[in-house]
Amino acid sequence: MSISEEDRGHLTRAVELAEAAVLAGDEPFGSVLVAGDGTVLLEDHNHVAGGDRTQHPELAIARWAATHLEPEARAASTVYTSGEHCPMCAAAHGWVGLGRIVYASSTAQLTGWLADLGRPPGPVAPLSIREVVPEAVVDGPDPELAERVRRLHSRWAGADRR
Repeated sequence: MSISEEDRGHLTRAVELAEAAVLAGDEPFGSVLVAGDGTVLLEDHNHVAGGDRTQHPELAIARWAATHLEPEARAASTVYTSGEHCPMCAAAHGWVGLGRIVYASSTAQLTGWLADLGRPPGPVAPLSIREVVPEAVVDGPDPELAERVRRLHSRWAGADRR
């Protein structure tokens, strides 16, 4: 598959949520869960600034879906996210049986941006979703939206958080 205009609308919303995270003093990640019929089911952004580094929106979506959706509905859904899932979130996505993932920026891009910004690498290996969930249906990155995400990371990293 490729990223359609409908996908781009949801992906743009995920990037807007990432911007809201930055405005709230958090890392720039946002995600949207969309049902197979196009209904937006859940939106969230990062909440790691409080100290719990597991408060990723993709993990929140997986937990919510496991509780609120039947397996068939989970498989028919799409997760739109500003950045490719980290290994923790990719594993949760796979275990819960969520459907397609569409991301604005990739793990490889993020790793390069953070290095360019002088940020230390995270404590978890920067694996792609397919390295964690080989059968995942994945589309991304989106060049235009990836540039917006890069600017959000630059803005977030510009505050002294070392």
